[in-house]
Amino acid sequence: MSGKTPENLLESIDARTKLAGSNKMEILLFSLGTGEIFGINVFKVREVSQTPHITKTPNMPVGVEGVISLRGNIIPIISLAKFVSPGAIKSSEQTMIVTEFSRHTQAFLVHDVDRIIRVDWDKVRSPEGVLAGGGQGLITAVTELPDGKLVSILDVEQILASVIGEKVIPDVQVGEVRDDIYMFFCDDSVVARREITGVLDKIGVKYHQANNGKEAWDKLQNLANRVFGDGEMLRDHLKLILVDAEMPEMDGYVLTKNIKGDQRFRGIPVVMHSSLSSNANRAMGSSVGVDAYVAKFDPVVLAETIKPLLIN
Repeated sequence: MSGKTPENLLESIDARTKLAGSNKMEILLFSLGTGEIFGINVFKVREVSQTPHITKTPNMPVGVEGVISLRGNIIPIISLAKFVSPGAIKSSEQTMIVTEFSRHTQAFLVHDVDRIIRVDWDKVRSPEGVLAGGGQGLITAVTELPDGKLVSILDVEQILASVIGEKVIPDVQVGEVRDDIYMFFCDDSVVARREITGVLDKIGVKYHQANNGKEAWDKLQNLANRVFGDGEMLRDHLKLILVDAEMPEMDGYVLTKNIKGDQRFRGIPVVMHSSLSSNANRAMGSSVGVDAYVAKFDPVVLAETIKPLLIN
């Protein structure tokens, strides 16, 4: 690692430009003292600093070291090493990355931070077949540095869900959903896909799904190429497309631009379902034509957003 100070990194993070529609992402690189390189999307990072005194509290979930007071707010401190490399020799956790996503603020303890890199989403791959061993289930994507070293991008949503628990999916009351309609969703997060399918099953709507933006665009193309009856169009059957923002190979912003630029999808709303819930990210979604924005992980709000679009 480069040894760049947390303060310098903070300046870099504050100076980031919006990348909506460019199919690029920026990743903060860090280590957990195991020799592996990990990354997190810069849009999830609020600040990087030295770890302050941590207050131990009773009955904390596994992996939570305690809490700190950050500018008047009490936030949990989570040891990433305990999730990703639980059997590894304990390393120094002198640095913390304060993150904000899924409408939660928390800090992750890491060994040290390195730098911010910009990568094309089409150079970011799903981890299947690339990684093996402990922690693979918490890796949502993998990319490669110019020197050939791999960067594992952590599924921090899944880590957070394991700490705070997943919300119970409520019973959903809707009008009769026609048998000939369906919706499409794509998300690379296992936790998110589980929540989405749970909501859709409660609603009783059929669906197609994909695990990344490129796969989604290929499947949507196939759906658009179907031949319908006289006077029928794709929008008569495909009522809604739900997209994640961060996905390997093609992000949700580029996917939305592709959908909105193809007349075959005219009249089909695109809803962005993302853990990046800040106003800036909502504005980024609007800039590429997103019709609505739903923050993860709230199945009640997701259901309330979807229902009227399915029975219109």
